[in-house]
Amino acid sequence: MKSHATPIARCVDAGPLDAATLDEAALARLGELDPAGASGLVERVLKTYALSLARLVDEFTRARAEGRHEVLRRVAHTLKSSSASVGAIEFAALCAQVEASSGAPESAASSPLIDALLLESQRVSRAIQARIGTD
Repeated sequence: MKSHATPIARCVDAGPLDAATLDEAALARLGELDPAGASGLVERVLKTYALSLARLVDEFTRARAEGRHEVLRRVAHTLKSSSASVGAIEFAALCAQVEASSGAPESAASSPLIDALLLESQRVSRAIQARIGTD
């Protein structure tokens, strides 16, 4: 089976991985839905999110290369709330900024904001992989 994490893994170094990449309080709130942990809810949600993140970042990267600003906005919007729900707060904030700015004519596909979003997506992916123990 092909790994969906490949598009993120191909990118350059995303910088240091730190505990703040995933907010523990957000993960704890998610864990409250499965207090005993019997169904492995948090791990399943993180795995699903990681697959979605890889797919959407790939779509985002293609849209950027093609100058499709509406796709950038839509993907940023999609990632914004799901990222916040798994505790990727900084990434969700970057998604919100890209969503708000990607319709503006001055928002170039080479924007430093988009670069920051892509780098943070790598950090989030690595943090999730470290948390669930996959590569």
